[in-house]
Amino acid sequence: MRTLIAVTLWFTLLVLCWPLALLLIFLFPLIWLVLLPFKIIGLSISLVFQFIGAILMFPFKVLGVK
Repeated sequence: MRTLIAVTLWFTLLVLCWPLALLLIFLFPLIWLVLLPFKIIGLSISLVFQFIGAILMFPFKVLGVK
């Protein structure tokens, strides 16, 4: 659904201001590459916190405490 909305907005921008739409089509991969390390860092931090939570909750799961 997000892709459909993005494509619809891009075509609307293409009709209203085609130079900006073409600039966006070329700059989007570069912006994505710049933001990719931050997404990877966020994912790894989230996984570390889930792992720590699983380690801390393991004794309670073994004992059957809810």
